[in-house]
Amino acid sequence: MRRRGAHTIGASTAVLAVCAVLAGAGFALPQASSQTATPPAKTVRSAPAQTPSAEEIQARARKLIENQHKNDQALDEYERIERFEDFTAGPNPQTIEDKVYRVVPDGGGTFKILVKDNGTPTDPAEYRRQLQLWDDILQRMSQPNDSKAKAAREKYEKRQRDRSEFVDAAGSAYIVKWVDRETRDGRQCDVYDLTPNPDFHPHSMFQSALAHVTAKIWVDHDTNELVRGEAHVLSDISFGGGLLGKLYRGSLVSLEQAEVAPGIWLPTRTEYAFTGRKFLFPFAEHEVIEASHYRRLGSIQDMLAIAQNELATGKAFREDP
Repeated sequence: MRRRGAHTIGASTAVLAVCAVLAGAGFALPQASSQTATPPAKTVRSAPAQTPSAEEIQARARKLIENQHKNDQALDEYERIERFEDFTAGPNPQTIEDKVYRVVPDGGGTFKILVKDNGTPTDPAEYRRQLQLWDDILQRMSQPNDSKAKAAREKYEKRQRDRSEFVDAAGSAYIVKWVDRETRDGRQCDVYDLTPNPDFHPHSMFQSALAHVTAKIWVDHDTNELVRGEAHVLSDISFGGGLLGKLYRGSLVSLEQAEVAPGIWLPTRTEYAFTGRKFLFPFAEHEVIEASHYRRLGSIQDMLAIAQNELATGKAFREDP
């Protein structure tokens, strides 16, 4: 289990509020912090392009949101490798945690199997124990009448609905301005600035956070898929009237996506750099998550067959197959 504060109510709520802007409506994440150890993708300004009309921008925004819903649904069927690096705060960050996980869907979210801890491979016996846990979860989730499985599915489906509603809300929470066209890693991208819409009326605590966030996004011109997003917190975001916590001004989130299968774009790099308070306790977090080796597993029955085959053969997992 991961220990960092980002998974407590203060930080996780903040991440959801900011990230959904980014990965959510495609309207979203923050500039890679100057603290990051990974250089940004190569960006080249393209030849001057004609400014799109307001109708064109609105049509592309609708398509962007539609695509994001499609990608969110596809993610439930994909496993991937995720590397989590946590850094100290400040201008000269030091790595304090470096873990690599095999992230697998389990029918009610995802399950993380530790592959490396600070460069040391997981002991084979421990890896097998985690693989068995995944199999146990899939066994339960494959039973339609199991009460615990039904509860887990209902909880997960509610989270998915809430996220979907947040993504849709983000589509009207911002005033979108076309800025330029740039080439990122060989792709022609339209660049947009997003500023909070004063006429937006939020319907939840999370949606209220959008009024405190500005964003910049790079959208693939041909596919209307989010390539990169940057979100910046302009003013403190309070949760529960400030009683539950607060995300401070200056916090950042950034997201990069790539096509991992025909028509499917999923995150490859996410960075958080934020400070805040959970209840009465201050926290600072700087984390980089790099995702790779996406592989579609399919249905729960397909996943169960994969898990059981791996357990039966005892074949060691290879991070880079």
